[in-house]
This record gives sequence, structure tokens and C-alpha cells, in this order.
Amino acid sequence: MKILAISGSLRKNSFNTQLLNAAAVAADEDTLVTLFELADIPLYNQDLDGEIKPAPVQAFIDAIREADALLIATPEYNYSVPGVLKNALDWASRPAFNSVLKGKPTGIISSSMSALGGARAQIHLRDILVATLTPFYLVPDFALAASHNAFDEHGSLVDAGTRSRLENYMAGFAAWVMTQHT
Repeated sequence: MKILAISGSLRKNSFNTQLLNAAAVAADEDTLVTLFELADIPLYNQDLDGEIKPAPVQAFIDAIREADALLIATPEYNYSVPGVLKNALDWASRPAFNSVLKGKPTGIISSSMSALGGARAQIHLRDILVATLTPFYLVPDFALAASHNAFDEHGSLVDAGTRSRLENYMAGFAAWVMTQHT
């Protein structure tokens, strides 16, 4: 299975990017998790949204098309998703109701320094995905609280219970993705 991982954070030592890397480790050996960087995607501009799109946008759309599923890790900014993530999803959601996001199985995870671990951002991300006809894995959810204490200097999860929870999430997500492709 090919999973395209998307971090909603551009920060060099992003907790959400570290969480995606940990998810790649937690995934089944038959699962390839590839991270897509959003930094080069320009702000959405309908004037640029023609048959020829900006190269970073086309690369993003192609990567989504080639993936069996998406795994999005979002930080929480002001109780919502970061603009960079919303912007990328806006580009990918075109044409409306018939985009590469339509029907693409998607997992949502988050990490935050707060006690809620980005749960409010997950709620907003679900709303965006509903609008783009993107099915998402709901139970169990995965929100990592106190993320500033969750990773070691190499970006690995320090708590065995958290690693186990992420392994369970990834196993359930992979099984659910398989049901979406039948």
C-alpha cells in the first residue's frame, strides 16, 4: 500500500512531521509512507488553475493520484488547521466534486503542545474533507498531546504506550483503506 503523508507544518522540527515519520515506522512492512512537502505550493489563485498548473501544484496532485491513501498530520493554529494545509487542499480539490481527493481514503492525525493534541484542528479538517468528498478514517482517532515531550532528539516517540497506540491506529487505518478499494 502506498500512503502519501502530508504535514500541515512547515517548521524544520515539526512535531507533526515527526509524527508522520513515526507513523511510517509503525506501519506494516508492506506499506510505503512517503512525505510530501507543502512549502513550494503557491497560494491558491483561480487564474493559475487551468490545464497547466504551477509545477509544485501539479506534483502534489500527481502524488495524490498515485497514492492508495493519504495520511494528514495537522497542528492546531487558533483552533483550526494551518493555512498552508488548507491552501494545498484547496488546490487539490479542483475541479470541485471531481478532484483527486474525491474518494481518496484519508487518515487524520495531529500533535500539539496542548492537552487536546490538535483535536479541534481535526474537526475542521474533517469538515474540509467532507466538502471535497474525501472519506476519512474516524475510529480510533489519534491526537498526540504534549508533543514537545513526546519525541527524543532523533524524532522517535519516547513512550511505548504512544508507539503502541500509533501502531494500532496504522493497522486499523490500513485495514480500513483496503475496504475502501473493494
